Amino acid sequence: MALQKIDIRKEFPYPVEQLFGFLSVHKNLETIFVPARINRVKDGVDQPDGLKSVRRLRILLAPAFEETVTLFRENERIEYRITRGSPLRNHLGVMRFSTTPEGSALHYTIEFEGKLPLIGPLIRAALNRGIRQGLDKLRL
Repeated sequence: MALQKIDIRKEFPYPVEQLFGFLSVHKNLETIFVPARINRVKDGVDQPDGLKSVRRLRILLAPAFEETVTLFRENERIEYRITRGSPLRNHLGVMRFSTTPEGSALHYTIEFEGKLPLIGPLIRAALNRGIRQGLDKLRL
C-alpha cells in the first residue's frame, strides 16, 4: 500500500510552552481530533502523558485503537505510533514545536499506510481536514 502523508504547519499567538503544555496532554487532543474520545491507558515514565504513555482513541464508527508516545522532548517534539487496533501500519505522528516572533509554531506530520486498498487515502483525507479544522479553532 502507498505511504500516506499529512503535513500541517500552523502558527499560534501563544508561547511555545503554553502550546506544548496543552497539546502534550492526551485528553486535550479531543479538541483537534473531533469527534474522538481519548483516554490515557498507561502513564509515561516521567509524567503521565509523556514518554511511553499510551492513549486510547475512539472515533465514530471505527474500532478503538492505541497510540504510544515514543519520543517526548518538552517544548520541542512529540512522536507517537499506533501500537494496537488500527487499519493502519507503519504509522508515525510527529509534532514539532518552535518559537516565533508572534508566539509559536506547530509542524505536525503524520505518515502511514493502509492495511487494505483505499483505506489510506480515505483516512488521510479525513484526518487532514479534521486536524486543520481543529487547529484553526484552538483557543488556549
